[in-house]
Amino acid sequence: MILSLRALRSLILGCLLTAGSVLSPHVAAAATTAQSHGVRSHHAHPTYALLQMNVCSSGYAGCYPGTEYPKILDEVVARIEANHVNAVTLNEACSGDVAEIAARTGFHYRFATVIYNGAPLSCKSPEGRGFFGNAVLTKEAIRASEDAPYSVFSGVEQRRWLCVTTARRIDMCTSHLSTDGEAPGSANSTQCLELTQVLASRGRPTIFAGDVNRHASCAPKGHWTLTDAAAAKDPGIQHSYGNLVTPRLEIEATTYTDHDALVVRVRLPH
Repeated sequence: MILSLRALRSLILGCLLTAGSVLSPHVAAAATTAQSHGVRSHHAHPTYALLQMNVCSSGYAGCYPGTEYPKILDEVVARIEANHVNAVTLNEACSGDVAEIAARTGFHYRFATVIYNGAPLSCKSPEGRGFFGNAVLTKEAIRASEDAPYSVFSGVEQRRWLCVTTARRIDMCTSHLSTDGEAPGSANSTQCLELTQVLASRGRPTIFAGDVNRHASCAPKGHWTLTDAAAAKDPGIQHSYGNLVTPRLEIEATTYTDHDALVVRVRLPH
């Protein structure tokens, strides 16, 4: 009886091993196929994220005390890290502060100095923070950049646009337009038309974000428009435009600046 039980166990084990050897290649193939489909689905259209903030950092504006400097810098860094963004656009920034943010996050950056009363404006309170202007920061290396003033501006503050091209050949642009209203013939309206032309001429996948101080869009034909119309602070005047697919906007309440933050997520092409 003992020998018979052992023989029966051997027979059953042999059958199971044989079945396993027959079935396992199909099971493995199915698992590999499912895994490869999952990988293709995940990487077919990776997400690209942008953070836009007006940081009110010059030291001159009435909103500056609310930044509780340097807490505004900590807030920008925290939002970059929490949102896992690929790029950042900053308005009313200071060149030294942007350099610090880049150093803390490992991002690359370009800065466009704004001319004020005929000369660069040094940020104050505290001093030594560089000049006032706009910035674009990117996780990827920056291969090229360009910036230029608009043909007209209101008051003593020149307004400029800034665009960079990343190693992935995506263009990121920002600007801060004049505050004289968006009626036809205003400086803001003229700048808007010029910005439209700048973005239309890029010739690459492009995302713009900035404080345009207007509600009507400056997006070129074929670009989508997202705005902070649902923001709690100065709603509707920060915009994002682009020609990448599936744009999605998240508005985040801020603590240390007078504008809420925009997080824009898009899908990249293959």
